[in-house]
Formats: sequence, structure tokens, C-alpha cells
Amino acid sequence: MNRRFIAVLIKETREIWRDPYTLGMAIGLPFVMLLLFAYSTNLDVKNMSLAVFDQDKSALSRSYITQFTTDDTFYLKGYASSYDELNQWMENDTVDTALVIPPNFGQTLTARRPETVQIWVDGSFPPTANVAINYMQAFNARFNYAQLAAIVGERNLKPAIDVQPSVWFNPGLKSINYVVPGLYAVILLAFPPLLSALSIVKEKEQGSIQQVFVSPIRSAELILGKLIPYGVIAFIEMLVILAMGIWGFRVPFEGSIWLLLFAALIYVFGAVGIGLLVSTVTETQVAAMLAAIVLTMMPALIFSGFIYPIFNMPEIMQWYTYLFPARHFVDISRSIVLKGADLRTLWFQMSLMIAYVAAIFTIAALRFKKKVG
Repeated sequence: MNRRFIAVLIKETREIWRDPYTLGMAIGLPFVMLLLFAYSTNLDVKNMSLAVFDQDKSALSRSYITQFTTDDTFYLKGYASSYDELNQWMENDTVDTALVIPPNFGQTLTARRPETVQIWVDGSFPPTANVAINYMQAFNARFNYAQLAAIVGERNLKPAIDVQPSVWFNPGLKSINYVVPGLYAVILLAFPPLLSALSIVKEKEQGSIQQVFVSPIRSAELILGKLIPYGVIAFIEMLVILAMGIWGFRVPFEGSIWLLLFAALIYVFGAVGIGLLVSTVTETQVAAMLAAIVLTMMPALIFSGFIYPIFNMPEIMQWYTYLFPARHFVDISRSIVLKGADLRTLWFQMSLMIAYVAAIFTIAALRFKKKVG
């Protein structure tokens, strides 16, 4: 068995080495993909455009507007002169948010009577809209507190309840620290399965698979011999994007890097195994590529928790996500990187990934039928 397996391993390694263009793409594209996703998938709310329709134009209304432009959350896009103009700005995506200050705003507050201010938010992307509303309410509360202190005549007025938030694991609430560890799982399901999916299909199209059919090699030996070289390439990809995440994006690393690499090693063999399984049931390279994308990238983006929180999904879909290894590796990666989790915490996810790899390898070996054409 060892000689047959090693022969396939050497053959597959030589074929990969003779194609430096594909090898370079396999190593370089994950790096590019990490850059694109990490910068584009930014969940922080900054530099949102703000329009103001100030119908009072008093010193107090100007002071109120200033509360919203003291940091980089909002920037003042302009002052509207009417509701129609403000409506047009919102409809044309000129602004993301708006403030509508009623007439006699300053007089009403000076008379110590309550006043209502409208805030308009573009709700086409609900997560950003919710965060924007929370920010605007916080700025409004800060202004209310300042006015209350001025009325009472006490600058150091203490509120009845003082809330002191304590954020664990990601104190700065930076989305990059949350996105990059999740990207490790997504990127490793982008290219390795595509490469391995073409390995057997390419031999089918070229006719060289007939030599395998008449050889004494077993299906498991063939699959294992092809699994290892592509698994090594995928692991190198993981090292590249991990280094970029730590030193390029400055993502804090709280846990054991060796535990993450061990989990990644299991995960990449599962990813490569998916491609090999696809190659055993497809006959053309186009069909293999399409099937690999459907079985890897789409679940990695939708069912892994990378973008959409799993707890927000219907219960039946939450159980469905357990079928995809990306869900488990996203949990492992974020827990190790941000929380410093150890194997005692992550043994369940690790066990599921090991079982997944074993199942994929077994099914791929059983699906590959040796036959003489």
C-alpha cells in the first residue's frame, strides 16, 4: 500500500510543481482576497453623511447640531431649506441620515418644555441603520444631560444611574478584529476545493485515468495521494493569510497559534476533500468548478456565521449549519484569536471537523469506482 500511495503522492506533487502559474495563483489569490474582504466587510459606522433642516436657526439649535459632528461618526453634508429638498437628498442617496429641528426649538427648551426632534435614517441596510439610530440617540442624550446641568446650575451634576459598559474580547469594538478571523474559514474554502476538484476530472478528460483503472492501486490510496499535496498548499495559504491578519491588520491574538494551526490543518483537509469528492461525481472541469463553488463558498458565506449571526436564523436553519465545516472553523478561529479559548472549550467543534474529514474521505473513496473503459 505504501509504495502505491507514495507513487500517487509524488506524481500529483510533480504535476502541481510543473504548473507554477496555478501554484502562484493558489498562494497569492488568498492574500488578495483577504485584503478585499477585510476592507470591504467593515461593520463599523463612520463618516455617515448628515443633513440638517434647521427651522429654528437659534444658538441653541446650532449647539444641538454640533453634538453630532464632534467625532468621525457623522459629517455634516449640508443644510436643507425645505422638507422637499431633504426628501430629495434621501431619495437620491445624497445623505445617509438627517436631523429635522422644529421652529421655536430654542424658545421651547429655554421655557423648560419638552421638544421633539426628528431623525431620518436610510434603512436600506438595517444593521448600519440601527447603529446610526443608537449613535444619534446617544448624542441626543448627551445634549439633554448638558441642558439639565445648565438648568440646575450644577456643572458636575451626577445622574441617578451611571452606566459603565465593559466590553470583553474586543474592547475597541473594531469590526476588523471580528471579520479577519472569520475570513480564514471563508478563504480556505475558496481555492483549495477548486484545485482538488479538477485533479481527477482533468485526468478523465485527458483519458489518463484509464491508467489508474488498470493499475493495482486502491481507491483510498488514490484519494489520499491526491489529498495530501493539495492539503499542503491549502495549509500554506492559511499561513500566508494568518501572517497578514496578525502583522498586516494588527488583529490581536489572545490564544495559542499552534492550536489554531492544528484546527486549520484539519479544516484544510476537509476543504480539499470536498473538491476530491466533487471530482469523483463530475465528468467535466466546468461542472466540477460549479459544484465546488456551490458546496463551499456559498455555505461558507451564508451558514458559517461569518456575516449573518447564526442565533438570528430560524431554529431548523441553525441545526442545518452544523453540516458545514466553515461554521465550526469560524467559531474556533474567533474563539482562539479573540477569547484565547483552549482545547477544553473547543473540543466539540474540533471533533465535528475531524468527523467531517473522515466522512468526506470515506465517501470520496467509495464514490471512485475503478473500471476499465
